[in-house]
Amino acid sequence: MAVQTLTNKSHYQITRQLCWAFFLISTISCTANNSTNTPSPTLKDAFRGQFLIGIAVNERQFTEADPKAVQLITNNFNSISPENVLKWQSVHPSPETYTFDMADKFVEFGLKHNMVIIGHTLVWHHQTPLWVFQNEKGEKVDRETLIARMRDHIHTVVGRYKGKIKGWDVVNEALNENGQLRRSRWLEIIGPDYIKLAFKFAHEADPDVELYYNDYSIENEPKRRGAIEIVKSLKAEGIRIDAVGMQGHYLMNWPTLQQIENTINDFKKLGVKVMITELDIDVLPRVEGHLGGGDIRTIRITDPQRWHELDPYPDGLPEEKQDALAQRYAELFKVFLKHHDTISRVTFWGLTDGESWLNYNPVPGRHNHPLLFDRQYKPKKAYYAIIRAAQEFESSQKNKDK
Repeated sequence: MAVQTLTNKSHYQITRQLCWAFFLISTISCTANNSTNTPSPTLKDAFRGQFLIGIAVNERQFTEADPKAVQLITNNFNSISPENVLKWQSVHPSPETYTFDMADKFVEFGLKHNMVIIGHTLVWHHQTPLWVFQNEKGEKVDRETLIARMRDHIHTVVGRYKGKIKGWDVVNEALNENGQLRRSRWLEIIGPDYIKLAFKFAHEADPDVELYYNDYSIENEPKRRGAIEIVKSLKAEGIRIDAVGMQGHYLMNWPTLQQIENTINDFKKLGVKVMITELDIDVLPRVEGHLGGGDIRTIRITDPQRWHELDPYPDGLPEEKQDALAQRYAELFKVFLKHHDTISRVTFWGLTDGESWLNYNPVPGRHNHPLLFDRQYKPKKAYYAIIRAAQEFESSQKNKDK
């Protein structure tokens, strides 16, 4: 009996490997380069004519200190977003100090490689220095002072990259899960119109740049209603907004495909584009007390047994989980492709699994596997699955035209 079980298991493994081998051969011509085994067609080639394929890059990547990463990025992506170097604390750490060294290098990298450059982000409740909201005595500033500081920051940063950056995440994560405005210092001091002011100042600084509102978990209906109200209020006053960013920090079982479609359609009705701005898929077990999505909180786990439960794949993602992740990505991209008239960009939040923010959020030290390339810079099954989705979509479109 034990021998028969082993034989059946071996037969299953061999069969599955052969199926995947046939899939890869029939779908993609794997013309590898020397160091990163990048297949052909690449991501940007596969989705050309549908939407941009973007990536959030870190300093080692855009300064070209990591040649393997640079090769993968330039081969596969035609848009870049910065992980951190354009956030307030990076470019404007003190009242009289702007530090653009890294931000300039990020923009130079995009220009050098003919990529569409996205600015992230101008107004956020995180990674904004306390001095922005306080006077010299550490007391809360008044409304007019904070508005003046916001205007100066936005005019300076957006103005510096006028004509180089295609679009800006003007306001980031202004909503609570219930769709009400987050009780941030921006809201407390300025009031609800801080959002309108931020968009107004960005448009003043660069009348041609695209302007976006960016948030997570807006696939959930209460939060989506809040985002819809933001768009409506801006449009009602004639203030420019071009797109809404659905961040796309997804789980294997959330959101449903129907939730995603409903969200895309709701924003389409408002006359704005949709961008998937920070895509990754968390494959690890949920942590109690964590909201998921873009919720940024650190949770410490001291119990060894619980740690093992929450970090089950330290040595790599098992084959059946790789298959499930590939299927999930393929399903998502089929929805994105279906709505290619509304979706203008899909950006992944990171290149390889080893660099993902999900390795340290919400539990530091775990081993997550949410992206298209593994820790050895090799494309995963999910990579091939979304390329196949693009090829099938292109084929179906050609058949419609016959």
